[in-house]
Order: sequence, then C-alpha cells, then structure tokens
Amino acid sequence: MEDFKYQTEQFGDIRILRYQVPNFEALDLKKKKQLYFLHQAALWGRDIIYDQNYKHNLDIRDTLESILKTFTGDRETTEFKLFVVYIKRVWFSNGIHHHYSMDKFYPEFSEDYWNLLIHNSITTPESITNIKEIIFSKDIDIKRVSLDEGVDLLKASANNYYENVSQKEAEDFYSKMANNNTKEPISYGMNSKLIKENGEIKELVWKVGGMYSAQIKKMVYWLEKAQQYCQSDIQEQAFEKLIEYYKTGDLRKFDEYSILWLKDIDSTVDAVHGFIEVYGDSLGKKASFESVVSIRDEQASKRAKTISDNAQWFEDNSSTDSKYKKEKVEGISAKAINVVIESGDCSPSTPIGINLPNAEWIREKHGSKSVSISNILEAYDKASKDSGALQEFAYNDEEIELSKKWSNQASALHVDLHEIIGHGSGKIVNGVGDPSDTLKNYASTLEEARADLVALYFATDPKLEELGLQTSQLVGITEYNAYIRGGLMTQLVRVELGKNIEESHMRNRQLIAKWVFEKGKADNIIESITKDNKSYFIVNDHIKLRELFGILLAEVQRIKSEGDYEAGKNLVENYGVKVDFNLHKEVLERWNKLKIAPYAGFIQPQLEAIYQNEEITDVKISYPEDFKKQMIWYGENYSI
Repeated sequence: MEDFKYQTEQFGDIRILRYQVPNFEALDLKKKKQLYFLHQAALWGRDIIYDQNYKHNLDIRDTLESILKTFTGDRETTEFKLFVVYIKRVWFSNGIHHHYSMDKFYPEFSEDYWNLLIHNSITTPESITNIKEIIFSKDIDIKRVSLDEGVDLLKASANNYYENVSQKEAEDFYSKMANNNTKEPISYGMNSKLIKENGEIKELVWKVGGMYSAQIKKMVYWLEKAQQYCQSDIQEQAFEKLIEYYKTGDLRKFDEYSILWLKDIDSTVDAVHGFIEVYGDSLGKKASFESVVSIRDEQASKRAKTISDNAQWFEDNSSTDSKYKKEKVEGISAKAINVVIESGDCSPSTPIGINLPNAEWIREKHGSKSVSISNILEAYDKASKDSGALQEFAYNDEEIELSKKWSNQASALHVDLHEIIGHGSGKIVNGVGDPSDTLKNYASTLEEARADLVALYFATDPKLEELGLQTSQLVGITEYNAYIRGGLMTQLVRVELGKNIEESHMRNRQLIAKWVFEKGKADNIIESITKDNKSYFIVNDHIKLRELFGILLAEVQRIKSEGDYEAGKNLVENYGVKVDFNLHKEVLERWNKLKIAPYAGFIQPQLEAIYQNEEITDVKISYPEDFKKQMIWYGENYSI
C-alpha cells in the first residue's frame, strides 16, 4: 500500500505506529488457519502480563475502561482528554509503570476530577478507594523493577512475582533447588509466583489448574487447534510439548519444547509463545508472558542464514579468550520474519530481534534460533524519516550523509549479528552456575552488552564484505557513529532528568559507549566537541575504536564465563547507571524542540476467520488505525 499510514497518533512520550504483513493474502489456507489460531492463543495471554507487572493492574485497567465507556459527563474538557491520555499510557505499558523506565507514571488530572469521573460512571464501588490511592500516591509501589545497589530488590520492586518474600529468602529458596542438576539445570522459578504464607515459602505455578489457569486453558485450546495445521513433524512435536508444559507446569517439558522449537528451521509459520524473558524480575528468575506469531521473510532470511552458516568463523575470530569460546558451534539457525501478531511483553512495544532459547545449557548443547523482524524494522524506518533527530545530534554533514546512505543496512546487520552471533557465542566455565545465579541483577545488562559488542567488533571486519553481508566498510563506520551518538546522548531522552538509567538494554549501551570513550581519551579516539553551544561526540579513529570494542568484549565474556559478580557489578555501576546531569538536561532540551515522542509501539493487525457451514474457508487480515478502539476490543473479547 503506497499510502499506508505508519504513524497514527502521538501522546505523552509515545508514538503509535502500524506495520504491514507482506504477502499474507498469498498464503495457502492451511497456513492462514494456523496463523489465525496462533493469533487467538497469543491474545488470550494478554491479561497475564498486566497481572505479572503489578497485582492491581487488572482492577485498575477495568475501572479505567468502565469510565471510558460509561462516563456521562462532558467529554470535551481538558481534564477528560488528560484521562484518555492516561488510559492510553496504561494500555501501552501493560500497567501503571512505564514500560521502559519502570517508574510509576501519574495522571495529569486531579484527584478531585477522579472523584467526578467515578461519580458519573458505572464502576465497581469496593475497588474505587484503593485504586485512587494507588494511582495518585508518590509513595506506593513507585518502581516496577528495581536494580538499585544496596536495597532489597524484591521489596523495592512492585511487580507481581513475589509476595511477602525478601531477596535473601528467594535467593536461598532457589539456590537449594539449583544444586540438583548442574549439567542440564532447570530454570527453576521461571513460571511461578513465590509467596510466603504462615511462615512457609511456596510457589504458585502458572499452569492449567494453577495460577492463571483460566487464561492458560484458553491458550491451550487455541494451541491445540493450531497444532492440527503444523507443517512438519518436528513442529507438531514442539506444540505437543508446549501444550503439555502449560497443562503440567513442568519446566523440563519447556526445555524439551525449546529444543524442538529451535530445531524447527523450515516452517513458514512460527510462533514464540510462553513465559520467556526475565528482564521484569530483579533476580532474573521470573519470566514474563509473550507471543510473537510470524511468517518467514524469505529474501531477508538469506542474510541471516549466511551469518549462521559462518558462526564458527565468527566464534574463532572473536577477541575473547580461547578458553571461553565454543570449540564447535552447533545448532545456530537464523531467519528474518514478518510478524503477524504480538502480545504480552512484546506488545505494544516490540523487540526488533529475538534469540532463543535463553537457557545457557541448551544454547551450548543444542544451539539457538535467531530472528530479525523485517516488517517492524521497515515500519520504524518509514515512520522516522525526516524527523530531524539525525540533523540535530550528528556533528557534521559527512556523518549525516553516511547515515542517510547506510543506516538501514547498518542497523539490520547489527540486529542480525547481535542476535545470531552475539547471543549464540561463548561458553560458561565448567562448574560455574547459570548467569542469573552468578551475576544476579547485572546478568541481563551484561548479556546484552556481550551481544552488542560482538556485533560492533565485527561491524567493520572485511569478512563481512567477503560474505556479501555488506557492500562497504562504511556500513560498519556508520554503525559506530550511531552507536556512540545513541549510547552517550540520544537514548537519554528516555530517562527522566535527574534519574539513573534502570533498563538493562539502555545500561548496556551507555556502558559500552562510555567505557570506550573514557579508555580512548588518551588517543582522542572519540572526541567530545561543543559547537554553537551544543555537545557532540565524534569518532576520530574507527580502527582503534574497534580495538577497544574487542578489549571490552573479551572482559565481558570473561565475566560471564567465570560468573565474576564483583567485576560485572563494577562495570555496570561505574559506566552503565549514572548520567551526566548537564549533558542530560541539554539533550532533553534539544530533543523536546523536535517534538518527537521517544518511544513507539504498534497497533496489531486483525485476523478474521471467514466461515461457511461452520468451516473456515479463508482468513482475512486488516490494519486497524485506532489504538483506543483496539484496546477496548481486546478488553471485551480476551479478558476473563
């Protein structure tokens, strides 16, 4: 569609975008049916992420939606429009805490106006008082995930993964379980809430018959339908294990599913579905629900396959110590996809690449599967053209022209190298535990740093041109410029002035950029320049910058391989957390003049099954344009 509208609206610090699914109409009916059933299974997990993020989120969301639908007062006032912005922010973040900063955000209307909203709407009386106190209080549950040093991380976090349990009690509980199997360790705690009742600590497992049973039953129903249309025996076996896992809560079944899933490299239709990422838990144990339903992007998958086919070369030629390298890289597969529907922790804000499974022993023994998401990358690119951000923060015309010519290729290649090689590289020293146990609250940041450093180290390697992965070394140079500019400056627009960086990916980017900046000062590798009272960072020597990336990569891999908590902590705390206040203030002022929301997320495509005599004869895809309508529709049709 030439006139397809990629951005539909902007509110607060958020842009709402759309994406297309190329060639959906050309799929055969069998694949369309499978996509439709997976689409249904994905959406039935939506309520779970709200509850995982905060135990009052569903009550708050339901009350807000009731007000939106039944309020009889004046809907044209400034206050009501601010109410609409607030509920949109709640939808976008799957709760009342910011999806990226993890801080609670607040209504911009008054408590008196809240009383007026309640008085003129149909709501549930018993919950109204608590909700008002929760959403307006500056003291109650103000941070969803705390990674701060020197505090009890569980007590300082508002997420719904633990209740009445201290950090030490949780660590002790899982450390006893982890000793049972060191070769193929089960990811204990990944699919449960840990609580203490009457002095006893126990798990509430997320399964049929357990916590979230009603939602999981619905997911299983649709997964069983999708299983009937699998494209291969191995995909059918994978679905069987996933369904068995949801029915039993047995984490070993999830490992078996994960191994089958990563071995399914030929199916056109694919799905990530489950309790996957642990960024929402300070201890890196509990996994949030997410689903990504997709079809293969055949053209872009050729690049990903080239990288995965040469994974051993990348491993052998990494800057890391040989004793931390895999002697034989096996099972690394990669492809590009066009996403059809996302839900849970992947929606509305979405990743641009995925590498799974997360279990370290599975990666080392069986490999991993990486995907880059083509239509999401395209939507971001289409929506961001001519925003003015590049012209504002790039130092000179040369840097701007390089970016205009090569940035699309550079960012796509970075994602592939990050996901395929970065997350798939290296090994843990024998006897060293899982990184979530050894590196604790720093594990996620260090893993993302390792993956980024692998991508950066190889970005200017001549081997990439030899393999046909890039047409010029200028692609890598463009990526270096962008990474330093983003890590030291532009990503700060996502942080409130005066606060530290909390989110793991952002900590990782500043850690890398700040470390190479400081270590390269003597040689003026990266120069801090002031021009027209504006700050810039310009890379003067890309060759030496690559050497620094290699040195830091070697150290981060060593930290992970050896489980060196103190070294990891020092690296993250010294380089990844604290922000220069004056630079931060300047960046925010410059960014605000551009009037660009720093975050973006997506309205999802809608799949509709066409029935004739109770049989599905076709599946149609449409692209809604109204974020509010989609959220209301989801609440009415996919909530228990």
